[in-house]
Amino acid sequence: MSQKTLTESGREGAVEAPAEASARRWWILAVVALAQLMVVLDATIVNIALPSAQADLGFSDGNRQWIVTAYALAFASLLLLGGRIADLFGRKTAFLVGVVGFAAVSALGGAATNFEMLVTARALQGAFGALLAPAALSLLNTTFTDARERARAFSVYGAIAGAGGAVGLLLGGVLTDALDWRWTLYVNVVIAVVAFAGGWLLLHNHRDAANSKLDVPGTLLVAAGLFSLVYGFSNAETHDWDSPATWGFLIAGGVLLAAFAWWQTRAAHPLLPLRILLDRNRAASFLAVLISGGGMFGVFLFLTYYLQLNLGFSPTKTGAAFLPMVAALMVAAQVSTTMLVPRIGPKVVIPAGFAVAAAGMAWLTGIGVGSSYTSHVLPQLIVTGFGLGLVMPPAMQLATGGVAAEDAGVASATVNAMQQVGGSIGTALLNTLAASAAADYLAGKDPTNKLVQAHATIESYTTAFWWSAGLFAVGALITFLLFRRGVAEQDPDAAPVVHM
Repeated sequence: MSQKTLTESGREGAVEAPAEASARRWWILAVVALAQLMVVLDATIVNIALPSAQADLGFSDGNRQWIVTAYALAFASLLLLGGRIADLFGRKTAFLVGVVGFAAVSALGGAATNFEMLVTARALQGAFGALLAPAALSLLNTTFTDARERARAFSVYGAIAGAGGAVGLLLGGVLTDALDWRWTLYVNVVIAVVAFAGGWLLLHNHRDAANSKLDVPGTLLVAAGLFSLVYGFSNAETHDWDSPATWGFLIAGGVLLAAFAWWQTRAAHPLLPLRILLDRNRAASFLAVLISGGGMFGVFLFLTYYLQLNLGFSPTKTGAAFLPMVAALMVAAQVSTTMLVPRIGPKVVIPAGFAVAAAGMAWLTGIGVGSSYTSHVLPQLIVTGFGLGLVMPPAMQLATGGVAAEDAGVASATVNAMQQVGGSIGTALLNTLAASAAADYLAGKDPTNKLVQAHATIESYTTAFWWSAGLFAVGALITFLLFRRGVAEQDPDAAPVVHM
């Protein structure tokens, strides 16, 4: 690694001592992790505040889902564009613009006086998040090239990506209970100030793909395709699967993404070079992130309902109930990225993590109307969190490892897109299956009986948990078949260059 500093204009600057460079790397990790936490938090932090926001602004139950969906639609559909912008125009620029924009529209949402203002702010949050998230991950990818340091860095980043949703539930509950629902959005301004100051001082702008051009047709195809896919699955929650608003958008999304894949073989400057996807380990890692994103919603979404509606937990207590899962995930993240994968490779570790997570979800189906958190939820959460910690951090590390520096942004964007699309698919699929299970249970019974209603909701939750367990089991099989044997070797010629 060169000790010469590159200024934003590309000229050589002062020599930086190795100790100073090492210290700078870990501070960069802190800044990147903070920015990633802000993006991940907003996928769930608003959820707990929705009832309060609805009462304050007076929007309908039908409109409520769009506060969540607007963020997901903009984020998922613009991620690849955001990643390529980071490669073309510089990661520091993309990072700082993303942080400032995210903070500004968060403040706009916090000050919302009506539904339209709030949903617009959420969509803009998703757009700026799509610029910020891949810039943050690619900065991590190009800052840490030493194998051991890189493993530690990705264990932290992966733990935040995996546990951020649970932290969002906790923080959302605390802010809603202690202050006001608007602070679930205002808190981003506080986080952004710290992230911007750190990014401004620590990061240097380098454009690894400065000689390339933006693939406009590819951008339009993939943005429209991902939008249609996420929108179609979102409509499945409010429409039947046989509704044109569901299957029509799903088919359109599939056709557009197929057209995008075809165009990438023809484009002079492809938005997503196919060389990124053709590596077996990288493809397996992308699928691991997709599947884990879908299955995780069986934990966060339905367990949140169970804790609040059945066990009577407050929003704050509900968020705190997920903390043991977060702790288990973070421990497993350290173990998997720094010890297991470097020694025995991903072919054993990641499928084993999926199997452990599947066992945890299957165990969680034992909940009942009179169950307690200590005996019927806590141990299962710890097992599931540990399993996911063996999957997500190493999968994210392998998905972005070994790519050429000029592809780091778009590879990072693909990881985020997989997680977001997986989450959208999981939400729609599990919601639909849970609703069907509740309806089937109520058939022939008195729906006004409160005990019958309680058992119907339990049936819906356990159905979702079984399907989450099934998703994780499929993930174990797919990753076992796809990952290569042995320890993944990073090509030194493809390793990204550190610019400090």
